[in-house]
Amino acid sequence: MTTQSRAVPNRQPGRFLLLFMSALMICAASIAQAQTPYLQKFLGEVPADQLVSGADAYGAILADNPVAPVLRGGETIGYAFITSDFVSTTGYSGKPIHVMVAIDKDARLLTAKLVEHSEPIVLVGIPNSKMVAMTESFSGLDIAAEAEAPKASHQVDIISGATVTVMIIEDSILRGSIKVARLLGLGGLAGESRRAGPEYTLNMEADATSDWQTLIGNGTVRQLSLDVGQINEAFVASGDAQAIARPEKGEPSDRFIDLYTGLISVPAIGNSLLGPNEFANQAQFLEEGDHSILVMGRGRYSFKGSGYVRGGIFERIQLVQGEVSVRFRDKDHRRLGDTAAVGAPEFSEVDIFRIPAATGFDPTQPWRLELLVQRAVGPVKKAFITFDLGYNLPKKFLTPVAKPVSVSLDQQDEASARAGLWKRVWESKRIEIGILLGMLGVLTLAFFFQFQATKNARAFYWFRMGFLTLTLVFLGWMQNAQLSVVNLMALASSLKSGFTWDAFLMDPLIFILWFSVAAALLFWGRGAYCGWLCPFGALQELSNQIARKLRVPQWTLPWGLHERLWPIKYILFLGLFGLSLASIPLAETYAEVEPFKTAIILKFVRDWPFVIFAVALLVAGLFVERFYCRYLCPLGAALAIPARLRMFDWLRRYNECGSPCQTCAIECPVQAIHPKGEINPNECVNCLHCQVLYQSEAKCPVVVKQLKRRARDRAAMEADGGALEKALAGTRGKKEIPNV
Repeated sequence: MTTQSRAVPNRQPGRFLLLFMSALMICAASIAQAQTPYLQKFLGEVPADQLVSGADAYGAILADNPVAPVLRGGETIGYAFITSDFVSTTGYSGKPIHVMVAIDKDARLLTAKLVEHSEPIVLVGIPNSKMVAMTESFSGLDIAAEAEAPKASHQVDIISGATVTVMIIEDSILRGSIKVARLLGLGGLAGESRRAGPEYTLNMEADATSDWQTLIGNGTVRQLSLDVGQINEAFVASGDAQAIARPEKGEPSDRFIDLYTGLISVPAIGNSLLGPNEFANQAQFLEEGDHSILVMGRGRYSFKGSGYVRGGIFERIQLVQGEVSVRFRDKDHRRLGDTAAVGAPEFSEVDIFRIPAATGFDPTQPWRLELLVQRAVGPVKKAFITFDLGYNLPKKFLTPVAKPVSVSLDQQDEASARAGLWKRVWESKRIEIGILLGMLGVLTLAFFFQFQATKNARAFYWFRMGFLTLTLVFLGWMQNAQLSVVNLMALASSLKSGFTWDAFLMDPLIFILWFSVAAALLFWGRGAYCGWLCPFGALQELSNQIARKLRVPQWTLPWGLHERLWPIKYILFLGLFGLSLASIPLAETYAEVEPFKTAIILKFVRDWPFVIFAVALLVAGLFVERFYCRYLCPLGAALAIPARLRMFDWLRRYNECGSPCQTCAIECPVQAIHPKGEINPNECVNCLHCQVLYQSEAKCPVVVKQLKRRARDRAAMEADGGALEKALAGTRGKKEIPNV
């Protein structure tokens, strides 16, 4: 009797593995391209009145932060932003969950709207309406109070089956809102705005004058030109039926307004536009720390308005810079007759407006002049739209201020916040993690001591049935810890766009399972997971065992057909993997070839086509044990490819296995043993049934033959021993003859 060694190194990595690893290396080498703010995309998709009731428009996105004012009648009633512009927490899919949030000036959350996500748990069956309703439940939250509280002071409705996704949305909304509130100084929160790059001061020494064309050409003076056609189109786009019914009269090309502005508190600009004498006069008009702008206009529309009265506020224009909003009053205004710049056109309105130091205005940073255009739609009712004239002081009027290089606190804070989120999840799953680690420990001992574990066939059978039941009920139906090929596609996507551990740490049981699978692939191949820890695999085997008890006939496919059906799952996996490189959402749709979500995560509570598909696979498994695992599972194929690197062959075999003995090949539950006796590691699920047979005194011919030989030897020894005993007894019965 001879056996193979228990730990023979396997040095036969397959070609599929090389292709697989090459594809992963290509993904890892890809570098994500810089993106514009997400807010810029979603502002056009979510109308202001859908985000905030009563709102009629968005203002221009702030120059220094991706935040847009929410307007009602030209007045700012809140600020809109996308959470993924401010926090980098990714969802279970490895992608950001985009939530559009609006908060008011008191740092109270007006509304939160889920605008885009790629979460598989939602895509595959949990109604999106539940996620939308949960997101909107944050409305009315006091962000200032949340920022000051040591722990969250609100309750979140956890959706069964989507706990991780809900916690990510909650974290994104809270941290994003707190950041925006602090950046804009809302609700009394201290500002935490940090600018990247050098800071500047005004270059007050630059005093060379320039003509009009030079001022326009180098951006010292900025212009906003609107014609009648543009105004009418803007009111049409606003959707106000009354305003649309009263269009501005005249040809579309007729000038509505030409609006110009420049920062004249800079000597070089002030001298060019005002002339030396007037510049000196306006300098006396300013107090320490004040700044001033010159606003010039021509056309049929006045930027000051015909209803302006002395002592009042100029309602048609305001200066906006980040959280700073400046409304000009009569006391901050001086009217001029004309400009002094050579070549300047004639203007109907030329006015100086003072910006008091108390406003917090920073002339070195971008700002905009917001023009409110109004249209009468009734005796006293008016409709409003706004246009922005952006301004950024040319660099030649700025002097850089050196500052020490320091580590970005934003990045540190973000990393710390992400770590805090997944630690919260792990803390809440302590008991479940303990049970899973216990299961993995027991399974590891069973594999290392498999010869002893399989000694008693009946005891091992019930041990396996109990373990599979725990896998199905606890890991599957209770914890939704079902691995999927979607996880691998998310990994490939994260390698392509910038890998981080955070997304994978968000679900502790899934993370631990993948870590254990990676380790098991090196020792035992894919069977450690597929045969013991896969909930759907457990469901198939348990249902098949019940079918056997009910005497449902079992079909054994001819070896030739069986062998030709194996490649289907590899084709499915490679197709899905290739599709994921082009489009993750499309690949996730086709990944429905996996019935895991229907049968395990959603427990068959799903649309009938998905339920019929899952049930059909289980019915097939009643006649052909683990039918889906054998021929269709792309996850099993994905695990089989790197499993070619396993270091040891643990399964014991006799030289007689396959020739002439076929017992193991016939009884293998998944037909993973070739008629010649070799075990195909790509198809083996490590059920250890062959090791039970290896020691069976009733079924293994080698063992039976050995036992018979031992019995025969024992009988021969007993027979020889009996004859010897008789001979000795006869000798003892004779009398000794004395010597004479």
